[in-house]
Amino acid sequence: MTVTEIRPNIEHWQERVDLAAAFRWTARLNMHEGVSNHFSLAINDDGSRFLMNPNQVHFSRIKASDLIVVDANDPETLEGPDAPDPTAWGLHGGVHGHCAHARCAMHVHSIHATVLASLADSRLLPIDQNSAIFFNRYVIDDGYSGLALEDEGRRCATLLTDPKQKVMIMGNHGILVIGDTVAETFNRMYFFERAAETYIRALQTGQPLRILSDEIAEKTAREIEEYPEQDVRHLAELKGVLDDEGSNYAT
Repeated sequence: MTVTEIRPNIEHWQERVDLAAAFRWTARLNMHEGVSNHFSLAINDDGSRFLMNPNQVHFSRIKASDLIVVDANDPETLEGPDAPDPTAWGLHGGVHGHCAHARCAMHVHSIHATVLASLADSRLLPIDQNSAIFFNRYVIDDGYSGLALEDEGRRCATLLTDPKQKVMIMGNHGILVIGDTVAETFNRMYFFERAAETYIRALQTGQPLRILSDEIAEKTAREIEEYPEQDVRHLAELKGVLDDEGSNYAT
């Protein structure tokens, strides 16, 4: 029996295991930021209750049983053991509370996506297959006003009104990626960082870019959206690697 087949008597166990695996792999890819970034997953219909990483725990050490339940309608959540820091509460509470289609939310300051967010022109142009995935599917926030406390979180959530746009390039900050499941959201975050790296490296050459037409970029984005189970299989393979290594993420 693999570690992922062990199911303790804890609610939402499979979701916890998936989220813990996403934390572990994000750290392995060096897409984390010390102990400062946050992932969350809604566990009720209106998104007011969600799983989140405990405050100030490194992504590489997070286990399924470590994840805390946050209630956006209960400020006392901030007073419990391992309560999220105010920025986690502000950003994720704002997103889950005001964006019904954001079941899962992942916020990172990954290097290349943050470089893109730091440019005066933060568009991700479709120069390859990965960047074409995000054609017309991201929004740029150019209104950064400091740490993502409660008001900032609500402001960010208002920018995610189009269900088609599931990546926010947070100007001067990082990225926020949303989705229906952990697998979908992690897969999207992973490929956005890969696309941003290719784009930034292409800009560094100083050579003219070979930009895809809008028609081909949109066609590619739709084809990827319809590609069967890529996100589910991606996360399943990552969990398989962790299981083979004897990781304790699913405990």
